[in-house]
Amino acid sequence: MEELRYEFTAELWLYPGEAGWVFATLPVDDAEEILELVPHKRGFGSVKVTARIGATEWSTSIFPDKASGSYLLPVKRPVRTREKVDIGDEVPIALSVRFDP
Repeated sequence: MEELRYEFTAELWLYPGEAGWVFATLPVDDAEEILELVPHKRGFGSVKVTARIGATEWSTSIFPDKASGSYLLPVKRPVRTREKVDIGDEVPIALSVRFDP
């Protein structure tokens, strides 16, 4: 099984609407590589990942976003609370994408 690893800093932002989802947008270069190298995407073009902010690691999916031309990483409240980060903060993120070549 292959694995792609990325490290980047991104601002946490609130998705417009009533759901209150908070996301980080991946750098476009990383998103383009993921789009090119991950052959089997799931529903809505999502890709399974393991993400880490600080000492908190979790399994989730990233979702394609036409507006930014990238992927969005959802960052749930328990992660933000544990790491004492919130909307508007620039946070270092480590991301691992696993796939079968």
